[in-house]
Amino acid sequence: MLTTTDFLVFAKWSGILTLAGAVVTVMAFIFQWGLRFRLVGVTGFLGVLTGGLFALGIVPFSRTIIPDAARFVVVYDNGGPQTVITVAPNIKETQLDATLRQAASDLYSYGRLGGPTNQMSIRARTIIHPQPGVSKPLFLGDVKRSLANRDDEAMSVNIYSESFAELPKPTSNEPST
Repeated sequence: MLTTTDFLVFAKWSGILTLAGAVVTVMAFIFQWGLRFRLVGVTGFLGVLTGGLFALGIVPFSRTIIPDAARFVVVYDNGGPQTVITVAPNIKETQLDATLRQAASDLYSYGRLGGPTNQMSIRARTIIHPQPGVSKPLFLGDVKRSLANRDDEAMSVNIYSESFAELPKPTSNEPST
């Protein structure tokens, strides 16, 4: 993963390239080259690129890692307060708690619209097959968090124990997570 230091190095080199482009553009105007106006556009684009790379260099990137969180996939996200993730059917309740907390951290964004409650809800589900040819979505839990505060201490995690009773029991030849 790229760090802020990497982006500052990219911004430095992009800045040098922008200055070189500006010099060539000035020379193009002095010598009346036919592509002088195109060079203005190229130099302007390089300036915007340099500014963006510099901004990424000063904004800290941080990602919270929750221990024991299992892999999940986002299957529904309306860009606002509702999201659904899917997890493996052999997940344990403690892993689901950690996974929901990880999803709440990963999917948080200042740009999400929270509606009147300003709350984000993330539901975790899996697919079980009670009989051959039949698939059943099974919701295992949810987390509700504030969209106003990045470090929400009042985050509410609910695990549906009755849904875990419906999960298939692992057999001896299936690896457990």
